Amino acid sequence: MSDRQTLITCPHCGFAKSVAKERLPQRKMRVTCPKCHQGFGFDPINLPEKALPETTGQVTCPACGLDQATGASCERCGINYAWYQQNLSLQPNRPADRPEALPKAGFWARFLAVVIDSMLVGLVQFGLSVLMVLTIGSVGGNNPEATAAMSGLASLVSLLLGIAYYVFFTGYGGQTPGKMALSVKVIRTDGEEIGFGRALLREVPGKFISGILLGVGYLMVAFDRQKQGLHDKIADTYVIKL
Repeated sequence: MSDRQTLITCPHCGFAKSVAKERLPQRKMRVTCPKCHQGFGFDPINLPEKALPETTGQVTCPACGLDQATGASCERCGINYAWYQQNLSLQPNRPADRPEALPKAGFWARFLAVVIDSMLVGLVQFGLSVLMVLTIGSVGGNNPEATAAMSGLASLVSLLLGIAYYVFFTGYGGQTPGKMALSVKVIRTDGEEIGFGRALLREVPGKFISGILLGVGYLMVAFDRQKQGLHDKIADTYVIKL
């Protein structure tokens, strides 16, 4: 009997079986897997002829764990080792890698990040206020209307500066400087980067709603299973530990 064997591998489940080449018809055919019972096309004519590897040494099946002589497929479950390794890399994220299973940042880590960010924004706003006061003094003088207009403009610019700070840093990389310092990051619940559109939704209407409800939207972080505040739920985001 010829030692030339053809290894037929099911593309659906990876089950493999060696068949002597002379037993195969020299034409394309459709075969049915004895394990998963699904059919697939097989062309023995265009397959390279090769002998099975010599059974020297031991190998452990990565699928069922059986220790056995070295070969192309498992003696117990019939899995083709090459097929198994190739498809393992193509599988979706394992449960431990999925966004809902990632470690979430707790209330106090996020609180400290907010403190750092507030200090940074406050320093910039203070510098801007000083500049605006000097401008009001030189332009407005003793004109009450000009002074009121410049004061209103200063308040508006300070507000927009704070919004821009949080939206830009969160949208750009999911981390404000405060979050970078605490090694936490905002991501979408599907694991993707948050992006500027969702950052705007989270940081402006989301946080506004969290705040006007007596801060309950922020306190939810301490009690929610996924450590989400109301603004996180509105924008479909997680804050994860890095």
